[in-house]
This record gives sequence, structure tokens and C-alpha cells, in this order.
Amino acid sequence: MACVTDEVLVMNGAEQSPMLPDLYKVRQVHRETDDAFTLELGRAAGHQPFGFSAGQFNMLYVHGIGEVPISISGDPGGQATLVHTTRAVGAVTRAMRALRAGDMLGVRGPFGVGWPVAQAEGHDVVVVAGGIGLAPLRPTIYHVLANRDRYGRVVILYGTRTPGDILFRKQLEAWRARLDIEVYVTVDRATEGWNGNVGVVTKLVPKAPFDRTRTVAMICGPEIMMRFTALELERRGIDADHIYLSMERNMKCGIGLCGHCQCGAAFICKDGPVFRYDAIRELLSRREI
Repeated sequence: MACVTDEVLVMNGAEQSPMLPDLYKVRQVHRETDDAFTLELGRAAGHQPFGFSAGQFNMLYVHGIGEVPISISGDPGGQATLVHTTRAVGAVTRAMRALRAGDMLGVRGPFGVGWPVAQAEGHDVVVVAGGIGLAPLRPTIYHVLANRDRYGRVVILYGTRTPGDILFRKQLEAWRARLDIEVYVTVDRATEGWNGNVGVVTKLVPKAPFDRTRTVAMICGPEIMMRFTALELERRGIDADHIYLSMERNMKCGIGLCGHCQCGAAFICKDGPVFRYDAIRELLSRREI
């Protein structure tokens, strides 16, 4: 776990400047889809574990190119390896995709407020992801499955543009094969060989098995997808204060210092990126504020 003060980042009992990256070495790079990839990192010096909460993010720095915020997609219980999954959509992430085992990367973090996995204990858990949004939610799924007896029904609803854009396909198949979790996948546009659901992920909400009176829902994906998913979950009877979303707008410094990600009175990097829906419902309807 980590917390940020005005001057230092207190991380795993040690203090350091929150603006100073640690050096990490690339262990492996996995191609997930045409434009998405996963980086597995280990500390360049020493073997200290990297503690984090599901939903937190790191600032990853590619030398000579720049720094970007990327959510952690690995297992919170497996802290020897730091895992991030993202899309190659800009100069920094394209440079990340070109990294190879043994290359070095700067890491600052972890930052932000994560998913409410403790508050969700004793409840049904509904995870709704769109596209790359499954990556920030994967640590939550790892945590819930590692502590399965603490939760009620667990449901994953996942939507992508096409079958070729499905993230963590083998892992989704493994989760679907379990008897203690429900997994539903849909695509906006089917291609040859696809026999599954077709349509936006909100269409899966009416068929999802959960008790509306005791459910916590966690949503991550494009903002328009999150907004309509939250509305659909409310129609199913889930209260707004039991719905959580991950906002990842314009984060730069990671500590609420630069103001780049300020959204109303909140700094997304420091007060989020995970927010309760009733706290940001009005802000979610605005563009680029």
C-alpha cells in the first residue's frame, strides 16, 4: 500500500520523492491484440515486493520519450512482478511496445484510490469492462477469486469492438470454466467464427445474475460506455452509491500537484481514478473539463 504526502511517497515502509522513478527491468512483453500489450517488470536492483491496491496506477517513464499513467493489471497477491497492460496509441506507449526483455523503464507509484474490494465483501460483485478497461479491473478479479468465500455471486460482463480485440482471452476462458463465477462476453461487430453475443456491453446487464439489494458494481471503459452502464445498473435496482467507475482523464504528475487532471473539485490522479458513481454522476456528463 502507498500514500502520498506533500513531500514524500510512503511506500512499503520506505520514503522517497514521489517524482523520482525507480528503475525496473523488462522481463517479458506479451502481445495481447493488434494494439494492446502487457509488460512484465522486475526491480533493476534488489527484490523488494511492489505492494499496490487493485485499481491503482503507476507513472511509467521511457527514457528519452516521456512518461504516461498506466493502470496496474497484475495480481495484487503476486508482488514480485509488476504487470501493466495498455494500448500503443501514442509516442510513449508505442516505445513501450518496442521494449524487449532486459530493457530498462522508470516507474513511479503506485498512485490513486483503487477499487472497493474490502467494502464489497459480503456482496455480489459485478465487474463491467469495455475494451482495454478490463486491464485495470483484472487485479480486482484476482483479489476476489483469491478470497472467494468473502463474496457472493461474481459476474464479469465484457465488451469489445470485435473478437480480435478481446483482452486476456485465455484467462477469460479459464474463468468461464469455473463454477463460481459468471463470465459474459459481447462484441460490437462479429467476424467469421464468432458465435457469441453481439451488441454493446450494456445489453448484458439485464441478463446478469445478481441480487440488486446486495451488489457492488465496478465499471471501467470509455466514458460513454461507463455512463450508460451505470444507468442500466440503476435500472436493475443497484443504488448509485454501490456503483464505482474508473476515471482516467489527463493524469500527468500522479500526486495532484500539476492540476492537469482536475475535474471539478477533485484531482483524478489523487482522489481517484476510482470514484463512487453518485459522487461524479454530474461530472461524467461533461467533456474535457
